[in-house]
Amino acid sequence: MLDLSRPAVMGILNVTPDSFSDGGVFLSRDGALAQALRMAGEGADIIDIGGESTRPGARPVSVQEEIDRVIPVIEAVHERIPLPISIDTTKPEVMRAAVDAGAGLINDVLALRAEGALMAAAALNVPVCLMHMQGEPRTMQDDPRYDDVVADVAGFLRERLRAARAAGIPSRNLVIDPGFGFGKTLEHNLELLRGLGKLRELDVPMLAGLSRKSMIGKALGLPVERRLQASVALAVMAVQNGARIVRVHDVGPTVEALRMWQAVYPGVASGQG
Repeated sequence: MLDLSRPAVMGILNVTPDSFSDGGVFLSRDGALAQALRMAGEGADIIDIGGESTRPGARPVSVQEEIDRVIPVIEAVHERIPLPISIDTTKPEVMRAAVDAGAGLINDVLALRAEGALMAAAALNVPVCLMHMQGEPRTMQDDPRYDDVVADVAGFLRERLRAARAAGIPSRNLVIDPGFGFGKTLEHNLELLRGLGKLRELDVPMLAGLSRKSMIGKALGLPVERRLQASVALAVMAVQNGARIVRVHDVGPTVEALRMWQAVYPGVASGQG
């Protein structure tokens, strides 16, 4: 079970050669473990491990290649770090292998829409995060359109929650993610962040991933390596607007910012305000 009595920080650990921000940096098992230990030391609550990039234009990865990338890292992290491990995948075969290796949460950008994913997640009986995305990763940014981005995202997530419950996944195991940057323009992302509180009506915890996203580059003209301060600001805004988990690259600065926010708004931070 996830402890979300206060906002949680999920540290990103990409074991991919082509992720938009840190592709190729943590490909080796030892390098990935060292980064996981660093994030744990900085106060991470969850370690999110992914073996396939979902950036626009990224090439697909086979089931076996993804398993070969993530399973040794999950095993090493599980052995050394007493924190929940999340597997960032859309493939039911990877979900099963990852949970067998020690993962305790499934983070799926396709919201369990891949064939067999719903049944796999239900059988594994671990928390699962359902994310909104318009289109698919390779083409999602070509020409995204919405009548009302907040209402459209809420409608999609409501339907996926219904499908998950119908498959036998209990509400206590469900988390939602509005999918910032996944099939959304800068204007869509800003409107979605402003209206994030409306998604609380779905009555499940919410995850927000805004770290180093291209929306920062478009809004401020900053390259990936200079997006730390804006990423931290967005994480705090997301929590202020209802997110209970923030998925970030820069764990330490985010943890410090959220602790300060919690000191100012203790009732809100505990979910009572």
